[in-house]
Amino acid sequence: MTNTSPVRKLSKPHLALVTLLPVYPLITAILYVVLPLTEGWTIWQRTAVITPVMVFAMVFVVSPFVQKRFSGFILRAK
Repeated sequence: MTNTSPVRKLSKPHLALVTLLPVYPLITAILYVVLPLTEGWTIWQRTAVITPVMVFAMVFVVSPFVQKRFSGFILRAK
């Protein structure tokens, strides 16, 4: 039995585009929550709080959502 499905290749520009769409409102929401709570903190301290939240959201929410919903757009036939 031969495999007749076309070879699909990851399109990094497409992946970047569909990842940007949920990341922008997510980081904006995180900033709205964190900035008032960290008034007077230096930028590196604020970043230390925001980064783990963003990374966990990317790994467990954004990336799986993008991969499931947009696989046809980010994986292109060769």
